[in-house]
Amino acid sequence: MSHYTLVIHGGAGTISKSNINAEQESAYCDALGKALEAGFSCLKNDGTALDAVRAAVVSLEDCILFNAGKGSVFGKDGRQEMDASIMDGKTLMAGAVAAVRNIRNPVELAYTIMTKSQHVMLNGSGAYEFAVQQGLAIEPDDYFFSQFRYDQWKEIQGTNNAALDHNVSVRDKKFGTVGAVALDKHGNIAAATSTGGMTNKQFGRIGDSPIIGAGTYANNKTCAISCTGHGEPFIRAVTAYDVSCLMEYKEFSLSEAMHVVVHDKLLKIDGEGGMIGVDTQGNAAMVFNSEGMYRGMMNAEGKKEILIYK
Repeated sequence: MSHYTLVIHGGAGTISKSNINAEQESAYCDALGKALEAGFSCLKNDGTALDAVRAAVVSLEDCILFNAGKGSVFGKDGRQEMDASIMDGKTLMAGAVAAVRNIRNPVELAYTIMTKSQHVMLNGSGAYEFAVQQGLAIEPDDYFFSQFRYDQWKEIQGTNNAALDHNVSVRDKKFGTVGAVALDKHGNIAAATSTGGMTNKQFGRIGDSPIIGAGTYANNKTCAISCTGHGEPFIRAVTAYDVSCLMEYKEFSLSEAMHVVVHDKLLKIDGEGGMIGVDTQGNAAMVFNSEGMYRGMMNAEGKKEILIYK
């Protein structure tokens, strides 16, 4: 199959040229480009879609610019808790991790849960213990520190408010979730998503990113989807799976299904954000109802895009 394709995102939200200078814009584009190259090289060298989405998301988690892995936002207790998930469209196997600390690459833990345990989701200290047992990279708190994220947290520290990036006034405003979807040479698809969640989050809050069917979904019958946005509406709308359902049961195209979910269903319940998708024919879509979304795609035909604004 020659239609292999990779699509990535680094978060959606109120992203406008007035909130970002040329140097910052270049840094984000470079980071997106690096993640695209990491994932696409897997596809080009006959790797699986799972390999590709893992590589792309690891690259984004390792970049301090994004709210995932290194650079994750601070919770109410002044520490980072991270969520991630991954799904194989060929087998419908999936792995997810929620509210985990000190794991360098949460998407790798999600993958390890999928491949080396009998479970789909692990959380908190149990997930951490499993990661240590499996020899995954652990980092100290300092590794995850970002001055930008710390300043965001300090603005609302001591309140009971939990803020998405777009509700915090410091610098650019966005949902910092990262994700990737891919189609490989063998016709299989996969999706992965990773996030640091909400600034000043409390009560063990978990968003849509680690929830299969809400923030992440992949099925070789239809599509692979990774979402970014206000997690609560995305959970209630079972957003990622809804795209697949519209394709499977109503025979919508990928683009048609994503537009219905993002511009109609989500907006009706105040769901701001977006999603990326790929189908088994190599068609790709990047759809959002916010001002912008950090996004990019590459395919076997030589097409490459890295975009931020509408």
